[in-house]
Amino acid sequence: MKYTKLERNWVMYDVGNSALVLLQTSVVPIYFNALAAGASSAGLVTAWANAQTVASLVVAFLMPILGALADYAGNKIKFFIGFFLTGLVLCFAQAVPMSAMAFLVIYVVCTIGLNSSMTFYDAMLPDITTDERMDAVSSSGYAWGYIGSTIPFIICLALIMAGPSALGLETMFCTRMAFIITGVWWLVFTLPLLRTYKQKYGRERSSEDTLGHIVSGVFSEVAHTMKEIACDKVVLLYMVAFFFYIDGVHTVISMATSYGSSLGIDSTQLVLALLVTQFVAFPSAIIYGKLAGRVGTLRMITVAVVAYMCIVLFAAFFLKTATEFWILAILVGMFQGGVQALSRSYFGKIIPKEKSNEYYGFFDIFGRYASVMGTLLVSVVTSLTGDPSLGVLSIGILLVVGFVLLVKLSKMQGSAA
Repeated sequence: MKYTKLERNWVMYDVGNSALVLLQTSVVPIYFNALAAGASSAGLVTAWANAQTVASLVVAFLMPILGALADYAGNKIKFFIGFFLTGLVLCFAQAVPMSAMAFLVIYVVCTIGLNSSMTFYDAMLPDITTDERMDAVSSSGYAWGYIGSTIPFIICLALIMAGPSALGLETMFCTRMAFIITGVWWLVFTLPLLRTYKQKYGRERSSEDTLGHIVSGVFSEVAHTMKEIACDKVVLLYMVAFFFYIDGVHTVISMATSYGSSLGIDSTQLVLALLVTQFVAFPSAIIYGKLAGRVGTLRMITVAVVAYMCIVLFAAFFLKTATEFWILAILVGMFQGGVQALSRSYFGKIIPKEKSNEYYGFFDIFGRYASVMGTLLVSVVTSLTGDPSLGVLSIGILLVVGFVLLVKLSKMQGSAA
């Protein structure tokens, strides 16, 4: 399939922002732990989990209101640029030496900018392509994001690993330079989209469209859609199941490096293992898609959830060394891409096609920001017990609930699912 210039530029933004996502899930937790040297392992895991929770809650609260404002002609690109620049500036700011607490605050605001820009980026899809090409273009962004993010990451990793010996630079300085490299990469791959994007669909503002009117209208629309979902047993059951199991999946991903670092595993081993995760995740999503066509999408989602339950048990009870972390990273990569891709496609099969935008609005919120409950659960359990392993084990509660609901949904729909 040959892509148009605008489609390629849209995909390129995924290549750009995914570099920061990978840096945040690998190097940043280790860097924070180094800044907070002297803190207990439980305290480090708790602080990191709290940061993830705050960032997710802020974005989840803002997006329904800002999303409605962005529906007006010309507004989408303005919000996108605003949040992109916020994230970019604070990405660079993280390279400045500072205390652990100051860094954590900047990290949270940077994450809010990043995730918010990605929400408006998703909303650009109908403007940059046709309905017939949308699946292929969207999948390309998802796939190239995995692969493209590894290029600046490898450069940063080489600097961090070889800088002290080859260049005589301190490890902390090399780590700070990783924020500069990643920020430049993000900027370069965003500029083409900024130059070519034009909002195709949008409402014209009338004299009645005051801020209060828009906000009240947003909540009315949300309430109406929620009522429709509540009346559809299949959609409702799947969305609840999705919220729980994807929460567990995202929490495993976001907390893996912080947990491994708290166990004393060498930082080089941690980041190398997570780099492998990126390469494993891409083909696994393709394989999962083929298997879903043979045995059923819902069945393959359930298999992935069971696999994640085993991953959590392995992390809580057996993960002690770098070798075991490598095993964990490979296992996560095998099922991460598959469960995310199939979750999105299965949802598209069971919702009313004429209302896909409204329904996918809920799906996007659940999918991107569902880790609030998981990180909060890890934080609370770790704080109460003083044991990070029990905090990780608590993620299994979310996965078990999701699994039970998926089994119930499978019985409801029969083997055709």
